[in-house]
Amino acid sequence: MSTLNEFILGNEKEIRLGFFLGVFMLVAIWEFLSPRRTLTVSKALRWANNLGLVVLNTVILRLIFPAAAVGVTVFAAESGSGLLNYYEVPFAVAVIVSVIAMDFIVYLQHVLVHAVPALWRLHRVHHADPDYDVTTGARFHPIEIILSMLIKFATIMVLGPPVIAVVLFEVLLNATAMFNHGNIKLPLGLDRLLRLIVVTPDMHRVHHSVEDDEANCNFGFSLPWWDRLFDTYRDQPRAGHEGMAIGIHKYSDSKQVTWLHGMLVLPFVGKITGYAINRREWSGDNEK
Repeated sequence: MSTLNEFILGNEKEIRLGFFLGVFMLVAIWEFLSPRRTLTVSKALRWANNLGLVVLNTVILRLIFPAAAVGVTVFAAESGSGLLNYYEVPFAVAVIVSVIAMDFIVYLQHVLVHAVPALWRLHRVHHADPDYDVTTGARFHPIEIILSMLIKFATIMVLGPPVIAVVLFEVLLNATAMFNHGNIKLPLGLDRLLRLIVVTPDMHRVHHSVEDDEANCNFGFSLPWWDRLFDTYRDQPRAGHEGMAIGIHKYSDSKQVTWLHGMLVLPFVGKITGYAINRREWSGDNEK
């Protein structure tokens, strides 16, 4: 096991980058061959700015947190911090429990950034994308990325997961984020089946609706169970996936929601009014 840990520690960046590029290319090709929706903004323009934000965030994280999550995991193990380092737990169980627990924290964090107005200001950079495709899955404001990393560090110190579990979780989270933000069409039967084990594009796309009650549902990123368990699940958007509007009401200026400089200043402009998490103002059956 020590040999495996040494390999992961020595190649963590390459492992994560390899999976990121591989999944990104697969989803991008899939979007081209079988798109779910017609995009409203030039893909070249959106990709250049969305991916530019990804590069900026990567540089910032490496400068501020050079050891990243794996370094914190090693520190927790060496200092005996965390529940799984304190109690004797079989390795396989520790890995499974760690991945599930960290995914649950991501779900809670996602609910939190919708519930707290100051955090929603940051998170709306992600939601303000006027279209929905593989690049949307990595489009986050740098401050939100930093806060997410700090929450991850705290989770690792409390949980004490194995190194392989942390790397596996980060690979799965990045892969599923690109998959479930993909502008891809899945057969309905396959989508229903996949929803038992993973968040699908149709499931998460509802969360990017301009309608508040739809945007405040389907918070899961990887595992779909939390939304069903905590009553935040919604099966389909009212207008259908082709007809639903993506983005945020009153935020349609391309300089503000598409260009990189606009995304960076978006949290600091405007007011948060009339926004309440899980508000249901529409009539009719609630297909949660």
